[in-house]
Amino acid sequence: MRTTIGWQADPATRALRRTHLRRRDLRPDDVAVRVDYCGVCFSDLHALRAHKSDTDGALVPGHEFTGTVSEVGGAVTGFAPGDPVAVGNIVDSCGTCPMCQAGQENFCRGFPTLTYGGIDRRDGATTLGGYSREYVVRDTFVHHLPAGLDAAGAAPLLCAGVTVWEPLRALGVGPGSTVAVAGLGGLGHLAVKLAAALGATTTVISRTPGKAEEAYGLGADGFVVSTDAAQMEAVRDRFDVVIDTVSAPHDLTPYLRTVAMDGTLSHLGHLGPVTVETTDLLIGRKRLSSAGSGGRPSTADLLRFCAEHGITADIELLPSSQVNTALERLERNDVRYRFVLDMSDLD
Repeated sequence: MRTTIGWQADPATRALRRTHLRRRDLRPDDVAVRVDYCGVCFSDLHALRAHKSDTDGALVPGHEFTGTVSEVGGAVTGFAPGDPVAVGNIVDSCGTCPMCQAGQENFCRGFPTLTYGGIDRRDGATTLGGYSREYVVRDTFVHHLPAGLDAAGAAPLLCAGVTVWEPLRALGVGPGSTVAVAGLGGLGHLAVKLAAALGATTTVISRTPGKAEEAYGLGADGFVVSTDAAQMEAVRDRFDVVIDTVSAPHDLTPYLRTVAMDGTLSHLGHLGPVTVETTDLLIGRKRLSSAGSGGRPSTADLLRFCAEHGITADIELLPSSQVNTALERLERNDVRYRFVLDMSDLD
């Protein structure tokens, strides 16, 4: 076994503490990655809240990271030491189900192996995430990081970015499209940047009037305050696609009413139960959809697109020693728009 240093949940406090971690020896198709930058996702908070140390084993969060190849297995031909790379929240899948065959490993029928808290398909070990200095991963789930992309700002593309990218692409967003993005956080700010770069007329819907300047700075063409009835009425039946990134439980009705005839509300931020009046879909033949993460082809496509258009996340970079501070601030929504940890202080 290999050893590295990382941040693991303390069984007593659920705070993260620095500790030695074990990584598997390289299999023939493995790549060892020196983790340089790791994004902090709301999913990490949820995992820490739900973690039960007596039954769930070790927890090391982190599933959107960039780094540098340090070693490769004997059968690996697509990577070499020194290559800049990126890894997202899926590190394996069955590879044989219809979803995997379609390049949608995120919808694997056997459930994908997650970057942390997953079960390795070969040895049954619990996967430990990217809040560490090294990660060992199957080569087919590693992506080359295109030249020109800032490695720290690119890290959140591997989770937040691809989560909004897949529905934008699947719903045909491009020149001539009208898109609204509800919520301007980690997901939302990337949805605005990507929709605008795809050529769509893009509007932000937010309950916070003070975010208007931020929205325009990200590339939005319009801004609507969701608590202002007159403003919401003015955009009724307006948008071909509404990307809903609001993370708290909320009523979908106001957002559905802004969707144009035959348009779609893609509900991404809150993954709990929702209640929808059928008539809100019936009037205008509107559709409700969702999505999560991304398959390998769309992740590679996103990275290429972002390199071409100079898109990365707007981040606050912190040394990894401040990970608990980052999580505490994230819980208060005190971040614009994504924390990224610099893992070099683990050396």
